[in-house]
Amino acid sequence: MKITYNKSWKLLIDKDMKRKDLQDAARISSASIAKLGKGENITTDVLLKICSALDCTLEDIIETIKD
Repeated sequence: MKITYNKSWKLLIDKDMKRKDLQDAARISSASIAKLGKGENITTDVLLKICSALDCTLEDIIETIKD
């Protein structure tokens, strides 16, 4: 199985935010944003910061898919 962050990008669109806005609101690094964009693994701490910034749950920003 694999994790995808497509839901987070859709949520950003719904909230009329750009990736830089998310980076600033969640106080995460540009490297973390790049990892999200590439679908790479990121820490749960970063995911929780994103959830806090977007006022959502983990289920709202990530989903699992079969390889």
